[in-house]
Amino acid sequence: MSETQKRPAVVLLSGGMDSATVLAIAREQGFDCHALSMHYGQRHSAELDAARKVAVALGAVRHEVVSLDLSHLFHGPHGSALTDTGIEVPTSPAAAGTIPVTYVPARNTIMLSIALGWAEVIGATDIFFGANAVDYSGYPDCRPAYVNAYTTLANLATKAGVEGQSMKIHAPIIDLSKADIVKRGMELGVNFGMTVSCYQADAEGRACGKCDACRLRRQGFLDAGTIDPTRYRDA
Repeated sequence: MSETQKRPAVVLLSGGMDSATVLAIAREQGFDCHALSMHYGQRHSAELDAARKVAVALGAVRHEVVSLDLSHLFHGPHGSALTDTGIEVPTSPAAAGTIPVTYVPARNTIMLSIALGWAEVIGATDIFFGANAVDYSGYPDCRPAYVNAYTTLANLATKAGVEGQSMKIHAPIIDLSKADIVKRGMELGVNFGMTVSCYQADAEGRACGKCDACRLRRQGFLDAGTIDPTRYRDA
């Protein structure tokens, strides 16, 4: 690779504010960003339209949407409110020490595994995703210990890792508050009005204003002292 060529990186892009900020960070660090989104049967599929817009706006060199509908598998007492419309999306935070019903079983592991395979194909050793352990919703696959463990797996389970090309899993906002994410994104030119975070956004991308994702997002803009550009259905 010549000095004028940028290194490729795979960036998981949901279409929400966190992953948009991560894409902007990867771009700032000089990577050619290959954005990867997943249609996994989520009820808030409007985020995929947002991801397409964000990928273009933030200069991704390529954006792929992988269809992996898990909704028919993730039904039942231990399923997720994001993939099973029979489970109501909660409008108040889960009790301390519990994992909310919006947790999608093994979602980050599934997504990172697909990202890891694509990274090998395009010759990338860097993968970025928007795990956050500060203003997060209690998901076990958003913790630093998980990121460290997956990095170990990535280097054990790939040809690139075995041959000495160290695979790196980047979670650059993992220790940022939602307000800090807002500020960092704005510094990097992220248009948060394009993003969709709501767990039950309508087809036009308008947020419910009541779910946990909306609560955290709204508080983030408030704490950052800036205008919330989110389109709410009750506005």
